[in-house]
Amino acid sequence: MNVNPAYKLLVVSTSTIYGSEFLAYIKQDFVEFIQSDELLFIPFARPSGISFDDYTAKVQNALKDKGITVRGLHEFHNMKKAIQDAKAIFIGGGNTFLLLKTLYDLDLVQQLRVQVAKGIPYVGTSAGSNLTGLTIGTTNDMPIVYPPSFDALGFLPFNINPHYLDPDPNSTHKGETRETRIQEFHQFNAQPVIGLREGSWLYVNDGNIVLQGDLTARLFKAGLEPVELAPGLINF
Repeated sequence: MNVNPAYKLLVVSTSTIYGSEFLAYIKQDFVEFIQSDELLFIPFARPSGISFDDYTAKVQNALKDKGITVRGLHEFHNMKKAIQDAKAIFIGGGNTFLLLKTLYDLDLVQQLRVQVAKGIPYVGTSAGSNLTGLTIGTTNDMPIVYPPSFDALGFLPFNINPHYLDPDPNSTHKGETRETRIQEFHQFNAQPVIGLREGSWLYVNDGNIVLQGDLTARLFKAGLEPVELAPGLINF
């Protein structure tokens, strides 16, 4: 599967892993990836519990020791110009439906596509990672709002399922597993899905997709048995 060689993406399953502070486990890779002392943060995935200002401050506090200045997109009167001028873009986690609806409502989806196609580094965690795929149809979030389209930014020729969980053999839960849900998705959709486990991420550069972190990922294709992807270059 082809990826635009101009794309520079860090597609991260989660911002926080167990026993670690926000962004701590990914921080060095994050900083080396964006190669900038300025970062535009898009906080629109958070529906409650934290304001856009506080969410942006959380990112700033996590990166301040690296000399990076973080500004939230909500701070700008002209948001399209802020995206155009950005040296690097980060979209954090929260609710994917709300995030995508907000970006469509503000007419920012196409502007993000244009800027990333110019080679501006893009980091996504959780909901921000969902947006890098073809659609948000494999998010784990509840549809608390209804975006005008499920079409995402489409940087990758497949869908992402962040926070992918394997079935717990000791659990008494009898509901659907994450794998079952993705198989249900494939009853009506053809695109592959990559399940990213916590602590893993995709590094995209020069048209290559590399799985990084210490864990494997799970690749689902319609009509086929899922397969494990070892860290390293991904070939479909």
